[in-house]
Amino acid sequence: MDRWRPSWRLNLAQQFLLGSLIVLIVAMAGVGAWVARQIEDGVVQRSAATTALYVDSLVAPALQDLATGPELSQASRDRLRWLFEDTPLGREILLFRVWDRDGRTVFSSAPEPIGQPLPPDPDLLEALDGRVAAAIGDAEGGEALSDKVARGNLLEIYSPVRGRGTNDVIGAAEFYYAADDLRGDIADASRQSWLVVGGATLIIYLLLAAFVRRASDTIEGQQRALGAQVTTLTELLAQNEELHQRARGAAARTVALNERFLRRFSSELHDGPAQDISLALLRLDNVAAHCAAPGGNGSQPVDDDLGLIQSSLRRALQELRSTSGGILLPQLGALTVAGTIEHVARGHRRRTGDIPEVQIGNVPEQAPLATKIAAYRIIQEALANAARHAPGAAVSVAVEASGAFLRVVVRDDGPGFDPGQRGDDSERLGLVGIRERVESLGGRFRIESAPGQGTRITAELPLTTGEGHD
Repeated sequence: MDRWRPSWRLNLAQQFLLGSLIVLIVAMAGVGAWVARQIEDGVVQRSAATTALYVDSLVAPALQDLATGPELSQASRDRLRWLFEDTPLGREILLFRVWDRDGRTVFSSAPEPIGQPLPPDPDLLEALDGRVAAAIGDAEGGEALSDKVARGNLLEIYSPVRGRGTNDVIGAAEFYYAADDLRGDIADASRQSWLVVGGATLIIYLLLAAFVRRASDTIEGQQRALGAQVTTLTELLAQNEELHQRARGAAARTVALNERFLRRFSSELHDGPAQDISLALLRLDNVAAHCAAPGGNGSQPVDDDLGLIQSSLRRALQELRSTSGGILLPQLGALTVAGTIEHVARGHRRRTGDIPEVQIGNVPEQAPLATKIAAYRIIQEALANAARHAPGAAVSVAVEASGAFLRVVVRDDGPGFDPGQRGDDSERLGLVGIRERVESLGGRFRIESAPGQGTRITAELPLTTGEGHD
């Protein structure tokens, strides 16, 4: 669907300028229309005020007959015809009517029926209520008027007629002026107002565009600087990850180095003290045989001492060999993960006689050497702890792959303990040693135990430690 998208896209500054231009145009149109309307209303109201003054000063005296009756005298009619036929202001009026309080025409400058009411007009009602009303439109009853009057586009003014010496409205005067010149004046004023509004809008838009451009340039500069900082941070994170991998690799190599040291220590114990003790036993066997021969110098106390020495040395030799066998790590490089687990279980069974239950799930064929060494030592130490602190309890070992980790779980149904009180035991390779071994490889370690509820040790070892599987 991406091929249907336009190849161009506006940035935020361009989008803002386009949106603001549309808003300003709409606002300019609204303000211009309102100003034009206000100009038109102002011109119309000014004309209405002038006409009202004309009515009060010249027309109203000729209409005082309406204060006493619905008809005008002949003198009043002649006076009105003179005003609208022979005076300059009257000749500008296209149509003139006089209405009584009941809304009937009592005088008209056009030949039309007198005394017949026309449909109610809001402007007429407003004038009879004492207010001047004005609008541009068509004459009421234009179908009965001459073409000159009924052509439309007229300024229509209704002005109240008040009684002499009172404010009582005794009738209303209706005037119609030609609105052509008035329309021209309004159009000129409207054009000037549109120019003013348009110029102000243009100035506002240019100022706004300059401000937005400056702000956009600032934001783009900050974005570039932020992008450079993000790039630098990304590089630092990559370097940090590389250093982390190196640290984990160093930890793995440290574990392997420690194991090589233990291997050498075990070999020295086996080839040194064990050989010396074996030689001593051989010599003591000869002494014992010589003392026991006929004619020898043997005696019962000497025989007892020699027997005690022999038994003590045998026990020492057995303990040294057992210790060296526990310290000595087999060649795990050639073993698979499953073979490593089975090997440590067999060694525990051979040393203690206990047979742990071993469950090996879906594990990879090979894992990093540091991981296999850690798994071996963790299981070895956990089984030894179970044999030491929970003799006779059922013990199980479960190993499976969990994502990028090798999960090792050793549990027993022994008496259990409080991990908070046993977690700082530093006199032997115990739980603290297991935790340090796991965490040095970047793994996770958890102990679940409570008095009377057995013990569950869970270790998750990474299947990638920054080194090979050799």
